Amino acid sequence: MQKCKNTTAGTSQCGSSATPMECYMVLDNSAQTVIAVLCYSVGSLCILENCLVLYLIFSSPKIRNKPSYLFLSSLALADTLASVIFVCSFVTFHVFNKIDSSKDIFLLKLGGVNTSFTASLGSLLLMAFDRYICILRPTEYKVLVTSRRAVVALVMLWVIIMLIAFLPLLGWNCCHLSSPCSELFPFVDNKYLSSWIVLVAILLAFIVYAYMNVLWKARKHVVYMEKYHIQTGQQNTKVRLDVTLAKTLVIVLVVLVMCWSPALALMTYSIFAELDDSIKQAFAFCSTLCLVNSMVNPAIYALRSRELCSSLKRVCSCFGRLLGVSESNPEIPGTTPYKPSNSQQ
Repeated sequence: MQKCKNTTAGTSQCGSSATPMECYMVLDNSAQTVIAVLCYSVGSLCILENCLVLYLIFSSPKIRNKPSYLFLSSLALADTLASVIFVCSFVTFHVFNKIDSSKDIFLLKLGGVNTSFTASLGSLLLMAFDRYICILRPTEYKVLVTSRRAVVALVMLWVIIMLIAFLPLLGWNCCHLSSPCSELFPFVDNKYLSSWIVLVAILLAFIVYAYMNVLWKARKHVVYMEKYHIQTGQQNTKVRLDVTLAKTLVIVLVVLVMCWSPALALMTYSIFAELDDSIKQAFAFCSTLCLVNSMVNPAIYALRSRELCSSLKRVCSCFGRLLGVSESNPEIPGTTPYKPSNSQQ
């Protein structure tokens, strides 16, 4: 480890005095076992849940073209990709201690992880502004937020995020610039890492701003309902559903902040201070919290979205009917039951 401490103080980690990749592999055997169990169990459940959410959305003609659920499907897609890419690359590196054959392959995997997790955050931002417009400007919502505009916004979001995430692969790395590398991520320039942290902070600030306004409007609506004793109606029901969905997304945001804050805090700390192995180990465990966030998101939708619950019940009833038919017809396929002839009766 002394070699690791000496080389991390250099200006570049890509020359003859390069820091060995083994210096980033700081987990002992027990920690590797825990990380492997967490990643495989949480990752598998996350993939199943998010794939189910995607199926429920796109199998229902009623909701699949709604802007709100287009944003939800983008979030589920991002969480699915994050689970697959993060688990494969993270476990391969930290648990099995396998090193990629080249720097470009490592940065390609890292770009995939950054793309999926940042797209998840960006999808939450679009969902926040969708609820912001729906609740604060309900009469103009259908004019301002259309399915076409939602698709365009999502395409722009993913393209921009991919460009930002793959900047290290395109040349913004400490090898190409001969600059200090991050102590948490091999080949990643500290300036790029700080820029990415600022980007995440800005996205979170906009999300918090949108939801503060949404909650303020929701509270005013509840007070208005209680004051004037307005009974149920079609328009009031829609407003209550919008408020319920807004509260659901707030829960998603709170979970997001709780899962991402430890990792972001350690990333920020790594820019200004030298890290020991204990902090690097803590960062490895904090990174898995981001995967937990991707697992929790679809569970929140299933519990609080009436339309998704209805779609799930419809799918379950279809499977139930199929199972009922198969159980009521136990004959071997391709055979017909024996019926005695009239002469034999």
